[in-house]
Amino acid sequence: MYTLKKQDVEYYEKLADKYGTPLYVYNADYIINQYKNLSKLIKWPKLRIYYAMKANYNPAILKILLKEGASLDTVSPGEVELAMSMGYPVSKLLYTANNLTDEEVSEVHSKGILMNFDSLSRLEKYGKKYSGSKICLRFNPEVVAGEFTKIQTGGPLTKFGILIEDLPKVKELVNKYNLKVVGLHKHTGSGIQKAEQFLESMNNLLSIATKDNFPNLEFIDFGGGFKVPYKPDEQEYDYEDFGNKISNVFSDFCKKYGKDLEIKFEPGKYIVAEGGVLLVRVNTLKNNKGRLIAGTDSGFPQLIRPMFYRAYHHIMNLSNPNGREKVYDICGNICETGDCFATDRNIPEIREEDVLALLNAGAYCYSMGGIYNMRPMPAEVIIKNGNSYLVRRRLTNKELANQIISECNLNDI
Repeated sequence: MYTLKKQDVEYYEKLADKYGTPLYVYNADYIINQYKNLSKLIKWPKLRIYYAMKANYNPAILKILLKEGASLDTVSPGEVELAMSMGYPVSKLLYTANNLTDEEVSEVHSKGILMNFDSLSRLEKYGKKYSGSKICLRFNPEVVAGEFTKIQTGGPLTKFGILIEDLPKVKELVNKYNLKVVGLHKHTGSGIQKAEQFLESMNNLLSIATKDNFPNLEFIDFGGGFKVPYKPDEQEYDYEDFGNKISNVFSDFCKKYGKDLEIKFEPGKYIVAEGGVLLVRVNTLKNNKGRLIAGTDSGFPQLIRPMFYRAYHHIMNLSNPNGREKVYDICGNICETGDCFATDRNIPEIREEDVLALLNAGAYCYSMGGIYNMRPMPAEVIIKNGNSYLVRRRLTNKELANQIISECNLNDI
């Protein structure tokens, strides 16, 4: 698990003083290094990394990754608009949404972006309207994997993907509408902990990727889900060994298929999770019949993973890192009983006004945020080459109220 070193602790506490809290801080150098590492670990000459934009769509991060040559996995027309506004060409975008409307399909198709379809009904609708088009197909790999039930995307209980057993129906629709299938896709889950699960899902997808079934394949997209450690005692995953296994499996497949195809991966957490920190300030201390509660100036809408998934985020006391440890509940400022970042957590003694750092906050944190209780989202700062830059400021309460009013038509009320 990536943690803050002694010099980082002092620096991040100064950032909290400079920009205010709550505050998201992203380490650009770390994010770049993670992107480059993944490119090295999977030793296949035709490899393309599609960063999962939903993990963190901060424009500064998108700009940095574009400079490094990244492509983007997008899941909504809004993400497409932002990606293209940031300079990503259509050739670097893949659209992998689910339960699509006719309107969004039309909008994305009109931009020339390759679309990934994961249902027979949508495949038929698309074929009727856009016969002869290039497409990608998402299949359910029939493997259940992932850290939490809510982020397991394969197996019988998921809403994602076409069943492999429906292959004959897929081929019928593809032939009926003269569609050109250039890619196959699968996603097993997020935070996959065993290489065997990932490799099994790979092999399940590759078993149907034959010349007879799909003669025009250009790539196979194996999704994302690469695990990163969230707890201090978690071991770093051996991605070098994992990468070698992936390359060997794919090499054998390509020999059978008759040509070397491109591999696509869609990592999100792996690239940005450990590069982000949420800084909060303690404003209230309570002793509730022996239970120590530290109240902060943030809440679950600004980092929802602990409440939503019961996910663990390591917490450091930047203001008193060497204090005697006590057991605390770290709670937010939202009017919900479950608004806690951690319970029964050993943390160096906390005092009011201390700054706490919630680690591994770079992925699925700000991007899943909202303004419940009408509290503005935190500002976002990025660190690059030792310098900090405010890339998105926090709205004032007045600005937030005005924004909501401006979105409404109150003239006839």
